[in-house]
Amino acid sequence: MSHHAVRDLAETLVSIPSHDDETAAGDRIERWLRAETDAAVRRDEAGNVIARRTPTDGSTDDSLALVGHHDVVPPADEQVDADGEYVVDERDGRLHGRGTADMKGALAAAMVAFRDAEPSVDLVFASFVGEEQGGIGAQAAIDEGFAPTWAVVTEGSTGYSAPGVTDIAVAHKGRRGSTIHTTGTAGHASRPDDAENAIYRASDAVDIVRSLDAPDATVLGTELGGSVAVTEIEGGSAWNVIPDSCSVTVDERTVPGGRVDLAAVQEIEAVEWEVDQDLPPMACGDPAFADRVLEAAADAQPGDPQQVAKPHATDAGWLAAAGTDCVVVGAAEPGEAHTSSERVSLEVVDRCYEIYRAVAESLDN
Repeated sequence: MSHHAVRDLAETLVSIPSHDDETAAGDRIERWLRAETDAAVRRDEAGNVIARRTPTDGSTDDSLALVGHHDVVPPADEQVDADGEYVVDERDGRLHGRGTADMKGALAAAMVAFRDAEPSVDLVFASFVGEEQGGIGAQAAIDEGFAPTWAVVTEGSTGYSAPGVTDIAVAHKGRRGSTIHTTGTAGHASRPDDAENAIYRASDAVDIVRSLDAPDATVLGTELGGSVAVTEIEGGSAWNVIPDSCSVTVDERTVPGGRVDLAAVQEIEAVEWEVDQDLPPMACGDPAFADRVLEAAADAQPGDPQQVAKPHATDAGWLAAAGTDCVVVGAAEPGEAHTSSERVSLEVVDRCYEIYRAVAESLDN
């Protein structure tokens, strides 16, 4: 019966547009929680929906949060009908449509698990806004005191160790995006020695970036490696003018405990380095919690789940930085989210419900 509830709720949530404005999706989540659970439900100023249940024998010192987000990236043309509504289609055991994989399928599983579980510790459900804009909702909630002991973040973790297997991500990379700005003096290209070429200075800075080694990290026996790459360069105004400015975009994938020393480029004259975005990595610091979630995942499926690392950032990074021990467990598989053919396996969504509920019922206070 609960699997039917999960699938119906997933289809409902996916049908609600939430790429420009998450309000309607948040309203629907809030109404469902108030109608279906006895939880204390609140909507904060950012638009996050947060609910809390306590065990029947009273509040505990520790809490587990099931965490997702209800914003999505803009849909492709074929994912919207003539009235501007999202197209939702179930076929071949998968739910198709914008937000199915990232992440309203797993979000529905978390909501029904939150309702059905007999929690062993205080149980929290949170659906954040603005995850696709860099974790706006998560940061707002943390600033207001959101600080569970543990969190299961329901981003995708299926298909990492083997096709169709829902793994447990105990770590993920972060992303630091930055820009190197260089200045010079303009001049006529026929007399290059009379000017200071900003592109040449940028080239020297790029050489430094290429010489820097990205750090590695090991989290609970799982290895992940950082990276750094120049991805854009812009400078110059005309074919016959020595440029007086240039900018270089750098994409860095960070790992827990390590960063590339990009500030080294500022050793070059007239070069400045500016951080544009810094999404933190995540490392689970509680091996017993990670093992318990892995056990629940193993019990819920025929495959052999593993503890793995994700290559990209999630809201778990913000929570981990604030002191919450996180894992990532969700239905989405690599290559499903953010595509014009976005889809999610309903069998795996059902599996996630079982995992979330089992974890909520088995943690020790």
